[in-house]
Amino acid sequence: MLPTNVPPTVIDGIVDRCRAADYPPAVTRLRSGWVVMGARQVFTGYCLLLPDPVVPHLNALPLDLRAQFQSDMAAVGDALLAVTAAVRINYAIFGNVDPALHAHIFPRHAAEPEATRTAQPWALDWNAAPVYSDAVHGELQRRLAAQLVAQQPR
Repeated sequence: MLPTNVPPTVIDGIVDRCRAADYPPAVTRLRSGWVVMGARQVFTGYCLLLPDPVVPHLNALPLDLRAQFQSDMAAVGDALLAVTAAVRINYAIFGNVDPALHAHIFPRHAAEPEATRTAQPWALDWNAAPVYSDAVHGELQRRLAAQLVAQQPR
């Protein structure tokens, strides 16, 4: 059973906007939830997977939904590898700041500056990272959506 009576979070608000087709960084809906581009593109192609419905943490999901969320998270990584020049994907689930399940998915590139190449993303200056915009990131967003749709089992 999914938890109820949990206070709303930023993640709840974004999921509500995705459902209403009113969140420009939204990429697509997968079985477990929504793929969205990160508001700050600390690495080009940085995405999040947000569960729908929103739950407080991974362990709040029943086993089948937990497995689906993790499978979808890896599928986003596969799609990022296919549509970017990424050499690897970093995954992170914390929920300490916004206490709702969400997975961070970071494509890592060989062309990153030497100082960045081995740094974990939270060590970087997020305020200096480009803000998501359709003009800059929209083509990547559309290619990612197409790749995710193509990867889905029929």
